Amino acid sequence: MDLLRSLPLGLYLEKPVTWLHRLDARVKLVWLMSFLVTPLLANAPWRIFLVVFLILVTLAAAIPLRVWRQQMGWLMFFCLIVLLIGAIAPDGLTDTHQPRLPADELAFMQQEAIVPEELDRNPWYDPFGWGLGEDNTNTAEETETAATPTVPDLTELPQPTDYRYIWFDGGPLTITRHSIDLAIRVSTLLFTLIYSTNLYLLTTSPEAITDGLEDLMRPLRWFDLPVTEIALTLTLSLRFLPLVLEEIQNLSRSIQTRAINWKKLGFRGASKIWLIVAERLLENLLLRAAQISSAMEVRGFTSPDRHRVLWHESRLRVADFVAIALLIAFWGARVIWGWEN
Repeated sequence: MDLLRSLPLGLYLEKPVTWLHRLDARVKLVWLMSFLVTPLLANAPWRIFLVVFLILVTLAAAIPLRVWRQQMGWLMFFCLIVLLIGAIAPDGLTDTHQPRLPADELAFMQQEAIVPEELDRNPWYDPFGWGLGEDNTNTAEETETAATPTVPDLTELPQPTDYRYIWFDGGPLTITRHSIDLAIRVSTLLFTLIYSTNLYLLTTSPEAITDGLEDLMRPLRWFDLPVTEIALTLTLSLRFLPLVLEEIQNLSRSIQTRAINWKKLGFRGASKIWLIVAERLLENLLLRAAQISSAMEVRGFTSPDRHRVLWHESRLRVADFVAIALLIAFWGARVIWGWEN
């Protein structure tokens, strides 16, 4: 089962048994749904708090470093890369348009409306203004000077606050408030969704998951839904996945031991071999499914309602009630401080 153990996600850690393993699967499922729901419409500090909280829970549970590093090392590196790229990426699309308001609206509103004085007409004895040319020239210049508004210098106005939209502007790199907010939003959301789900699968057995889902779905029986059949199907599916991986690993090793020269076979020959392998894989999987059904029939299994197998004992303990109380406080903090501004 080397292929199953080498998978980076979805593994169940059997040993060591931590306090997260001892918690009831239903309580952990409600916590998982809280981690998936609370980031919606949340501010940046709350999203960062979720990431730090998950890491602290992992360290408090004393999960081995080799498991935590193998499964979540690449996820933390990927989220860090997303954070850096989102921070330096443009925060929107550039669009050139004609503004509806003046470019300097403040100066436009402060200037006084000056109406130029009307020029006196030339008298009847000098209709062409030859004798009053100097006076007319001076009057036109004075009128033009008076009609030109005085625009105040707004570059040195004191700013009321220390708010800055652009945090860093150095050559091709520009970091703004909006780009930082988008980077934190995307990176923390990816980490929270993937890591919380993996932590739940890491500390909860497949049987406990299906048993907890069946208990939580009991109200659906009022609508005549086959809750027990759904839980049994999910249990068998989770049990069947390792068998599929084992068959794939066996077939891949059988091909490697034969040292096939793929270059000489060409595309047609390689396609024939892969079709044979796929056919053999399907036959083996159907054989495994038949063996599982035969084993259930031998043990007298008729239907989930008549012959129910208790995979996990669902019983709330003191630690579960403490976790429920912390969950209520968690949601209270989300409602009070976690809303997006």
